[in-house]
Amino acid sequence: MTAYEVAVQAQAALGEGPTWDPATGRLVWLDILGMRIHTYDPASGRRTVRTTEQHIGAAKPRAGGGLVLNLRDGVGLLDPDGAFRWLHHEPVPGRRANDAAVAPDGSLWAGTMRYDEATGGGTLSRLTGDGDVRVVLPDVTVSNGTGWSPDGRLMYYADTPTRRVDVFDHDGEGIHDRRTLTEIEEGVGFPDGLTVDAEGCVWVALWDGGAVRRYTPSGELDRVISLPAPRTTACTFGGPDLTDLYITTARVGLSAPHPMSGSVLVVPGAGKGLPQPAFEG
Repeated sequence: MTAYEVAVQAQAALGEGPTWDPATGRLVWLDILGMRIHTYDPASGRRTVRTTEQHIGAAKPRAGGGLVLNLRDGVGLLDPDGAFRWLHHEPVPGRRANDAAVAPDGSLWAGTMRYDEATGGGTLSRLTGDGDVRVVLPDVTVSNGTGWSPDGRLMYYADTPTRRVDVFDHDGEGIHDRRTLTEIEEGVGFPDGLTVDAEGCVWVALWDGGAVRRYTPSGELDRVISLPAPRTTACTFGGPDLTDLYITTARVGLSAPHPMSGSVLVVPGAGKGLPQPAFEG
């Protein structure tokens, strides 16, 4: 077991989407159901919180400052001065946003899911800064972790109920040749958010597993970080050298949540992350 620390003591219902913003030296993370965007500055300990008007699945830095938001009713842009506008507005009754990631070319790959988690009720779509939208994967159930290999030629993806982390060939705009990187065995949780490190290994947070696992590019399990909060949701590398692994957790649905459930945990010196591109829009 690797020692963890508490980065942010919190009681988020559904803590998610940790993202390191190198421009500000802060971690951005969310409470999806609490409709809040949080930031945390590990150098000063300063925290901020901003409330959104609807459930939010992801918030990623934009190249010109501000954030791109994956919201219940579509994708919007939050400017540095706080002004908001929709980039793509597409309300679908019973559906909400979930995890999202920025590809090497600066496009946003945004996932959705049904509130009732109906099979095939969600999608994964690619959005560019000019508002162009293309559904990349239809018939997804719970669209979750998405990440790219260091050279950008592979994309990793988790549709949580499948128990799999899949890998695709990525040609810059599209994906093809889907196959399984790894399948999470019964009884140890479900794959949720993920991140890819500088060695091309995939770190996967396990919902109801209380752990983050690291898999090699060939799909071999080579490290497990055990955590006290059972609903581990997502992870990312942050800090000035991208060596600290930040992990979000949730307390929703737990009758007796652990004191750390809903907090952001950190494992200092866990590895070496990749610089994450900003959204070009």
